Amino acid sequence: MKQTRPLISEKSMSLAQKGWYTFVVSAFSRKEAIAREIGQLYNVTVRDVHTVRRIGKMHRTGRKAVPKKRADWKKAMVRLAKGQKIAIFDIGDQTAQA
Repeated sequence: MKQTRPLISEKSMSLAQKGWYTFVVSAFSRKEAIAREIGQLYNVTVRDVHTVRRIGKMHRTGRKAVPKKRADWKKAMVRLAKGQKIAIFDIGDQTAQA
């Protein structure tokens, strides 16, 4: 798996506060391989892995608005062992101030 990268969004950041970290992984990767790679990359122990296959959407591009399909991808949500964190998802204790 060479495409593993964190998925940073509002939803993934709220899940990270609950202990679930979200990554974009190769569409053909298995849960065991995902757990092994995340563990090696971030030096953590992965307890659970949930995956979701996402189908690429159609979009129009170019002067003639030719329809093209974006690539299919897979989202993996991992839970780490108690007390472990991944620093890239850490936003601290920020509260909404208006």
